[in-house]
Amino acid sequence: MHDAAVLEAIDLYVRFGGVVAVDGLSMSIQDHTLVGLIGPNGAGKTTTIDALTGFVPHRGQIKLAGTDIDDFAAHERAQRGLVRTWQSLELFDDLTVRENCLVAAVPQRLGSLASDLIRPMRPIDGSGVDDALDLLGLGSIANRRCDGLSLGEQKLVAVARALAQRPRVLLLDEPAAGLDSDESLALGTTLRSLLELDLAILLVDHDMGLVLSVCDKIAVLDFGRLIAFGSASEIRSDPRVVEAYLGATP
Repeated sequence: MHDAAVLEAIDLYVRFGGVVAVDGLSMSIQDHTLVGLIGPNGAGKTTTIDALTGFVPHRGQIKLAGTDIDDFAAHERAQRGLVRTWQSLELFDDLTVRENCLVAAVPQRLGSLASDLIRPMRPIDGSGVDDALDLLGLGSIANRRCDGLSLGEQKLVAVARALAQRPRVLLLDEPAAGLDSDESLALGTTLRSLLELDLAILLVDHDMGLVLSVCDKIAVLDFGRLIAFGSASEIRSDPRVVEAYLGATP
């Protein structure tokens, strides 16, 4: 049973001027579960991730493993295990796959990263990086530069970089964007396998085949409001979701 809430949002609001991007969102994510977050363009999905991870101001309450993290900065939330990916990947093209993961995995002092990579002045524990690369099947390309990888491989590197930080909750923002159906299917299988670790996953993606097939629960946003939360079968047949997003008669 998945009865321990590892991440909770309670009455979460995000406002940009006169626009309410997230409107009173309350939801929880249980440990060892994969929760999808879907909705039309502009529904507030990425803004929700931004708020949860501390990248935009918000009102409401956010709890990570029972601890209120509202006053924590983004890097402090990440250090406590709330780790995200970005739609734009944000990889260092001229570094290898393993070096990209080390960038994320090693706690940094300002200005220390470049010197550590060129001439390490302190021991670097790369065990979390190696574990992440192995879990995602990237060990064979660990020493290749990222600018020579396929899009599918780059997407996996972004996930590996987040995983190398040993997250409690992994928030994935459009990891399947640009992937073909086979690559998306493989990604879904990989994400399910990660749930064997001590973590939970929040997945934002427009690939409905992926979301409906791999997620334990799915949350649906419309104009920043949560209009449905349930299993794939419940979401498919919910008339509010059909009207707002799926665009078909249940």
